[in-house]
Amino acid sequence: MRGDGDGWAKSDDGIRHWGKFGAAGLLLRAPAADGTPTVLLQHRAQWSHQGGTWALPGGARDSHESTVHAAIREAEEEAGIPGCELRVRAERVTANASSGWSYTTVIADAAGPLTTVPNGESTELRWVPEGEVSGLLLHPGFAASWPQLRSTPVRLLLDTANVLGSRPNGWWRDRAGATGELLAALAATLPRTIELPDGGFGWLPRIEAVLEGQARTVTAVDARVPVHVAAGSGDDELALLAGTELAMAAGGGIGHPAFGGVDQHLTAVVTADRGLRERLPETVVQLSPSTVLGWLD
Repeated sequence: MRGDGDGWAKSDDGIRHWGKFGAAGLLLRAPAADGTPTVLLQHRAQWSHQGGTWALPGGARDSHESTVHAAIREAEEEAGIPGCELRVRAERVTANASSGWSYTTVIADAAGPLTTVPNGESTELRWVPEGEVSGLLLHPGFAASWPQLRSTPVRLLLDTANVLGSRPNGWWRDRAGATGELLAALAATLPRTIELPDGGFGWLPRIEAVLEGQARTVTAVDARVPVHVAAGSGDDELALLAGTELAMAAGGGIGHPAFGGVDQHLTAVVTADRGLRERLPETVVQLSPSTVLGWLD
């Protein structure tokens, strides 16, 4: 069934863009068997606009639709991806025209590579390792936006005590139990795409939790959330881990195993502790506890 958005929007200079009310596409990531991200791409049918190139499932937005709804609907129509299997993480306007037309890329994750069912607009649907996307013949619009959409692997260190203490939910009555519950809840959100403070995106396969005090008795509840037990101060352990990581990277050390040995990744620390933040190297990304706790909603 054709929607009321199907049709061309024409700029004053005569350039046409598909979608009377704009267009939207879905950038869907899912972890491969080794935890690294793959991206669902559509090999466009030859008869279509820019046929033969690779792009995201997407299309015209109808007048009554949000960009998220349009992107998910298009993914269902073109790839057979059920919306209930997706977790939307963000959206970005990745193209604008003088006519007012715009293209919005909706970023979402799936728990694993989903089975796809192509329609007549595709010659193939493929889960492509993220590092191999730029090697394909991409649709010009997607090629232009891909640098701002691709993710960087992130090693995340969690100041567990600080995050736990940011919620007045009675955690102090059973600190070890509350810590275990927090780590289990965070594990359930992984792996995932995260938004970075600079506007880019990161891929987070796991969270490393630093434990101190009464929480030292907590063991790893999930392989996605390994723990570091601090011999003394948790702040000292976090500063050491962040500093050692960067020193290894500067010296050409072996890449972190969470990323399959890839050296190019970001280190991030989750804390609101001002003293700890001042001790971290400048290149470490700093995230607030509210950012991580927001993933639990």
